[in-house]
Amino acid sequence: MSALIIGGGGREHAIGWKLRQSRQSPELYFAPGNAGTAQIGTNIDRQSVRELTDFAKSKRIELTVVGPEAWLAAGIVDAFQAEKLPIFGPDKRCAQLESNKVFAKGFMKAYGVRTAPFESFADADTAKAYSDGKRFPMVIKASGLAAGKGVIIAQNPSEAKQAIDEIMTEKRFGEAGAEVVIEEFLEGDEISVLSIFNGAEIIPLRAAKDYKKIGAGETGPNTGGMGAIAPNPHFTPAVERAFETDVLQPTLKGLLSEGLLFSGIVFFGLMCTKKGIYLLEYNLRLGDPETQTLLPLLDADLLQIIRDATAGEHFTLSWKDRCACTVVLASGGYPESYPTGMEITGLDQVENTVFVAGAKAAGERLIASGGRVLNVTALGKDAAEAREKAYADVKKIRFKGSYYRSDIGG
Repeated sequence: MSALIIGGGGREHAIGWKLRQSRQSPELYFAPGNAGTAQIGTNIDRQSVRELTDFAKSKRIELTVVGPEAWLAAGIVDAFQAEKLPIFGPDKRCAQLESNKVFAKGFMKAYGVRTAPFESFADADTAKAYSDGKRFPMVIKASGLAAGKGVIIAQNPSEAKQAIDEIMTEKRFGEAGAEVVIEEFLEGDEISVLSIFNGAEIIPLRAAKDYKKIGAGETGPNTGGMGAIAPNPHFTPAVERAFETDVLQPTLKGLLSEGLLFSGIVFFGLMCTKKGIYLLEYNLRLGDPETQTLLPLLDADLLQIIRDATAGEHFTLSWKDRCACTVVLASGGYPESYPTGMEITGLDQVENTVFVAGAKAAGERLIASGGRVLNVTALGKDAAEAREKAYADVKKIRFKGSYYRSDIGG
């Protein structure tokens, strides 16, 4: 069979890597892909929803998996479904649970999903006035899609006003900042629970921990993710039960009640506090770099799982009795401005799995072409062994100005 994977990062390389292990031996296409995906399939240059739809029709693609959230918000699932092309992901209406935080928080409130108290604003001056006299720290979020970077934690009124100006007036995140959500700051441990929705039930994967900040100790600006571990040690049986009661089941009730039905991912971004579990946000696609961490642990045929989900059928998941650690190697300067074009060496010495995120081939050389360049994932009998193996390989890889956090899994 044939499958199309939309996206060009480490997540899409990992998806293809896992799909390729299926006993159904799929022929893989990636749009646009990268130097890593080119080793396991065919990269194609298609720039629009229409071009991708035409390609899928011409090649009789039997399954399409959407990686980046922007394609979902653009309605690629709607276009494929109109042509009766099988695709894994939510349509444009359902994708609002990720693409529009005002919509998502309203959904949470309506169906009793436990989340931080919040207010939303479409006017910068009104938002600033609201921030006066409130408790700090305070979380200020761009309502739209901002590549995982549209969240600012303000420590005082001055920082809050500055954040609102950056988001709403200066348009730091473009039109994603047309509205903002201001919510209570929650302190605790973050947990990522990716799950698969088949239109009737939500089946969770293992819980992971994502490291979002650029600096060690969770300091500096947000990034798309600098590493991850799985399973998450904070997702205890008690926390899992609370998640099921306070977050998953109310979410499922809301999806079914609102007719928000699709086959795809429901990603729960959670905060585990002293007062219990809270939902920070929904994502409607596989996380990055959680995907690179979880899929090597999955002891099942991902292709068949996705095909079952798209058919609305029940499926089961099984897991290796191992722990995983992923470390991201980035270009110096990321997530702000960063150089590209640096040659990458040392990959021939690596013993574990490397997923390419932002790199392209130049003849026989591999050249950095993005902010997050490579993801190194290692498995171990426990978290300490997985971490040790991952960092041993990270230290073998070289490119000018390379940067990585030293505390992933620590």
